[in-house]
Amino acid sequence: MSRINDDQLKQLIEAALFVADGPMSARGLKQTVLAEFAVSTGRINEVLDELELDYRPRGIQLVKVAGGYRFQSHPELSPFLGALWQERAPRYSRALLETLALIAYRQPVTRGEIEKVRGVSVSANIMRTLSDRGWIAIIGHKEVPGRPALYATTDEFLQYFCLDSLADLPSLEDEQALTTLLDGATAAEPSQTH
Repeated sequence: MSRINDDQLKQLIEAALFVADGPMSARGLKQTVLAEFAVSTGRINEVLDELELDYRPRGIQLVKVAGGYRFQSHPELSPFLGALWQERAPRYSRALLETLALIAYRQPVTRGEIEKVRGVSVSANIMRTLSDRGWIAIIGHKEVPGRPALYATTDEFLQYFCLDSLADLPSLEDEQALTTLLDGATAAEPSQTH
């Protein structure tokens, strides 16, 4: 195994996170770009913490989402940065967001269970949209007659809503935080990532 000095290690981790297609964990970094170097996972985590502090006052931030790290623009800059893209983010209906929230908070859940809570049927279009977005997936089937599909959220859901894990979802009692989370989905992409 080769050795790498602290400056090179920090530069390599920073560059890897910048060019990666999605969030990368310390373990993922160690198994890919740092595979030929003698670097502990603890040291990688220290460098990630340093980079997080380095970028905190800047327009770009290093954030932990879906169990990994990624660079993204500061959320307060999103309204201004939106002018760089011709397409507008799609607006989602309240029914779609309610369905997504039920899946997120009650997973794994069947379509019938969602309909029971909402009091109305869930259209196939809503489920298809959530699935096409990569926010939900079928993770199995309930062991009852008819074996209905069980739905749960995905890592794409965590990434889109800038959550590290489901434990980071706002409390159901925190109406303001829930509204902010859902409004981010109806207005535009929460923040641009690279």
